[in-house]
Amino acid sequence: MMIDHELAYQALALQVTCHAINQSRDRQEARSRMQSAIARLEPQIAASLAFIGSRCRLIVLPEYFLTGFPLGESLEDWADKACLEMAGAEYEALGKIAQTHRIFLAGNAYEVDPHFPGLYFQTCFVLDPTGSIVLRYRRLNSLFAPTPHDVWDRYLDQYGLEGVFPVAQTEIGNLAAVASDEILFPEVSRCLAMRGAEVLLHPTSEIYGQARAPKEAAKISRAVENMMYVISANTAGIADSPIPISSVDGGSKVVDYRGLVLAETGAGESMAAFAEVDLTALRRYRRQPGLGNLLSRQRFDAYVESYQNAEFYPKNTMANGAIERKHFIQTQLATIERLAKRGVI
Repeated sequence: MMIDHELAYQALALQVTCHAINQSRDRQEARSRMQSAIARLEPQIAASLAFIGSRCRLIVLPEYFLTGFPLGESLEDWADKACLEMAGAEYEALGKIAQTHRIFLAGNAYEVDPHFPGLYFQTCFVLDPTGSIVLRYRRLNSLFAPTPHDVWDRYLDQYGLEGVFPVAQTEIGNLAAVASDEILFPEVSRCLAMRGAEVLLHPTSEIYGQARAPKEAAKISRAVENMMYVISANTAGIADSPIPISSVDGGSKVVDYRGLVLAETGAGESMAAFAEVDLTALRRYRRQPGLGNLLSRQRFDAYVESYQNAEFYPKNTMANGAIERKHFIQTQLATIERLAKRGVI
């Protein structure tokens, strides 16, 4: 069978160093560091594309590649110093890179939303070749940052359930995203697969483990059980931070819908994790009957009641706006105690 090359392209998980902004004295210095990070990124993208070729249509960047993560800052301080505005200068600069190189550019950043003053969200985004944002997914599971679930009722009123689990229908396939250790929460990827996701983008910043490490196993599992590509971009370390720079470094990869690792890189800044995303083959595979077609064999209605009756981590705990950082661990401890009393754990 002839392959339609319009439905096959190269995708790159670009492994770059994150330069943390925690030590920035004020908002202005932090913004300057972010723009410097984008300026460093542009020639790396240009050189990577020159090496891979014009069929590279998608580049995925690591988790919070512009800022690093908060190290004790209050929600208010981190929002002011590190969080992007939804139509801010940083997105504009990244959009120009996508335009210049005619690529889809995906990444992850902390972001404020005027509908939720006093809070911020960790956002996975995709810019298309015109520089427009075509996907904005807010991380749903986070231990130390606000999520849509923490303001669930208000978030649904504002964006609806499709805004919680967005899938972008694009010329390079149906794109979706999860952040970091959300790869360990199969329900999130499953809800995206239910909405037609074909390529799961995974910006992460994680300790690079061996093949049996939980996140490594999860990347394979999410690909197989949802019959989708997984493109996972890790950092090449976090600089300008008290944490040793190489603590989170290496292992960016492309996994296909059969769970095969098509490309993977070791430690350090690298463009070695690139491979072909063949949508023609994926769609043919999804339409083929047999044991391997796991999506067509799902019986979701059998699980509905169990999920509806389960009360684990509570929703709407930040419905009243700003909270102190200790709220996160206190809520988790209360959840663990409640589950223990019920005999669940």
